[in-house]
Amino acid sequence: MVMAKKRIVVLYGGRADEHSISCISTAGVLAAMDTERFEPIPVGITKDGKWIIDGEDPRGWNLDGDELPTVKITPKSRPVILDPSRGKDGFFAGEPDHLSNADSGFGTSFVNLSDPEIHHVLTSLGHVDAVLPVLHGPYGEDGTVQGLLEMMGVPYVGCGVFASAACMDKHYTKVVLNAAGIPTAPGIMVDARAFTAADVVAQIEVAGLAYPLFVKPSRAGSSFGVTKVDKAEDLETQQDRVAAAIATAGEHDWKVLIEQGIDGREIECAVLCPKAGDEPEASWPGEIVLDHQNDDQFYDFDSKYMDASASHVEVPANLPVSVLEDVRDVARRAFKAVDGAGLSRVDTFVTPDGTVMVNEINTMPGFTPISMYPKAWDATGVGYTELITRLIEGVLK
Repeated sequence: MVMAKKRIVVLYGGRADEHSISCISTAGVLAAMDTERFEPIPVGITKDGKWIIDGEDPRGWNLDGDELPTVKITPKSRPVILDPSRGKDGFFAGEPDHLSNADSGFGTSFVNLSDPEIHHVLTSLGHVDAVLPVLHGPYGEDGTVQGLLEMMGVPYVGCGVFASAACMDKHYTKVVLNAAGIPTAPGIMVDARAFTAADVVAQIEVAGLAYPLFVKPSRAGSSFGVTKVDKAEDLETQQDRVAAAIATAGEHDWKVLIEQGIDGREIECAVLCPKAGDEPEASWPGEIVLDHQNDDQFYDFDSKYMDASASHVEVPANLPVSVLEDVRDVARRAFKAVDGAGLSRVDTFVTPDGTVMVNEINTMPGFTPISMYPKAWDATGVGYTELITRLIEGVLK
C-alpha cells in the first residue's frame, strides 16, 4: 500500500533583514527534503509582508550571484489567503494579481482592499499537514507566525510562541537563562530612542564592563547592526564611539544591548528535539574559523553569508572532549530553560579556563550551504535529509 505524501507548507522570505538568508536556507531545505514522503508547498513572503505562491522557484537560489535573492510578485504568482477558522484546510490562493475573475461563477471571491473594484477567486491549496517556517528574524522567528499557526491549529516545526519570542530578544534570553543559573555575557540595555552618550558611558562604568564592547540590536539576527567599540584615550571620543554604535544598532531595533567582549572562543551547538516532551539531543559543537585574521575582524554578516572564503566550519571544534561535552550540556540546559522545541542553535563562549556561557539562541538557525546547524548534525551522524525528515515527522499528528 502506497502511503499518501504529507503536504508541508514551507514558508520563506519575510519582512526581516534576514529575508534573503531565509530564501537561500529554503533552497537548501527543498533540495534535501525527502519527496517520497513529503510534498512541499513553497509559500513566499515578500519584504512588505505579502504571501504568495508560484513565484520564482527558490530551488534555484544560492550565494553565488551578484545579488541576494528576494521574494517578488511575478506575473504567474498568486496571493495566498488564510482562513484561520478552517485550520489545516484554511490555505487558499487567488489568481495572479493582473487577473480579475469576479464573474467567473466558481470558487470563493474576496475583494482586493487596495483596489475594491477588483475581486479575486480563491482556490484551496488543499489539506496541509504541517508548516515548516524557514523564517529568520522578526515576523517569523519571534513568535508571530507561530501564534498564527497556533490559532489555526496547524502543526509547525520549531519553537513555540514563548521560546521564539524570548530568544528573538537577546535581553530577555539573558533574563531567562540567568534565572536558570546559566551564565551569559555581562551587559546593559539601552533605549536608542532616548539616550545621552554621557549617561550610557557612565552606565558602562557602573556595570564594570570591560572593553572592547559589542553594541548590537536586541531583536535582530545575522549580525546586522553590530559594532565593536574599543577603549578610547579620552572621554569625549569614547562617548562619540558609543553613540555612533548605538545609532547603528538603533537602525534595526530601538532596544540595544551593550555587552562586554568575552575573551573566549565562539562555539556553536545544534540542538534537536523533533517531538515535544522528548529529551533534546545536542550535536558535536562546532566553530566558525575566520580565515583572514586581523585585530578588528569579527564574525559579521558578510563573513557568515557573502564571503565563503572568509571562514570555514570545524566540527567538532578543536577543544578537549571534556569541554565539548560541557558545551553540549549547557546547550541542552539552555534549550530546556527557554522551553525550546524542534530545533535551535545555541551559541556559546568558551573562556580559557573552560567556562561555558551562552551568547544567544537561534530558534530557526540558517540552513544555507555553509550554515553551522546542518553541518554540525552531519558531523554528528545525522544527514541533511534525515534531519529535515525527523523535524517534520516530529510534529505530524
